Amino acid sequence: MTSGTKTIKRRRKTQRPHAMWGLLRRSSSSGFSPSSTAEEVTAGIDGSGLVALITGVCFVPFKLSEDGIELHFATNHVGHFLLTDLLIEKMKVTAIESGKEGRVVMIKDEKTDLYKDMTFNYIFLFSLVRFLAYGQSKLANILHSNLLSSHLKEQDAKVIVNSLHPGAVATNILHHWCPLYGAIRAIGKYFVKGVEQGAATVCYVALHPQVAGVTGEYFSDCNITELKSHALDMDLAKRLWDFSLSLIR
Repeated sequence: MTSGTKTIKRRRKTQRPHAMWGLLRRSSSSGFSPSSTAEEVTAGIDGSGLVALITGVCFVPFKLSEDGIELHFATNHVGHFLLTDLLIEKMKVTAIESGKEGRVVMIKDEKTDLYKDMTFNYIFLFSLVRFLAYGQSKLANILHSNLLSSHLKEQDAKVIVNSLHPGAVATNILHHWCPLYGAIRAIGKYFVKGVEQGAATVCYVALHPQVAGVTGEYFSDCNITELKSHALDMDLAKRLWDFSLSLIR
């Protein structure tokens, strides 16, 4: 059990004794079988009010998942897309029954500027360049967030969807980047956010009352921030949605 998991259990016991939570363990390159994943995710869950999609990989060497999907795209987008697809109906029902809006939070990155379009017939070929692969997967996150928010608004569902950039945070996510990463991190930690600072915007968007009713927005440093035009391309978002569905079904 990780220290993070222990902290969650301890705080739940002292601060939210009636809260229900669960931990889904899954390798970043594991399969995306809808049937098996659905059983794992929804087993014993009566409802869900918050889904924070924060797992990711960054600048890893080229590798395919068990399903033959480039690892950045599989981990940072397809897995999140599938999980949301599995839980969203329960979230809508829970919001009605509890009278409290549900929230979906997705992590974007400013590196979406590295990739401004998607050529779906060759999407994994372009992923051979790890910087482009990462940028492509994070662009997918924001496009998914925007279109999911639009769909839920059309349905008058009481679930909001927002994306955010936590900032440059002192974690080990870049340990695949280069052999000198240890030294770079030791120096860089004085110029980037600590873990608690990095979590601030995530917690704000996920939990703060000021975000109630706000959907389809992008946050940075706990403030709504304007997106570049390519990240607002709804036609591209719809193409990505259909492409993603073809991968998980």
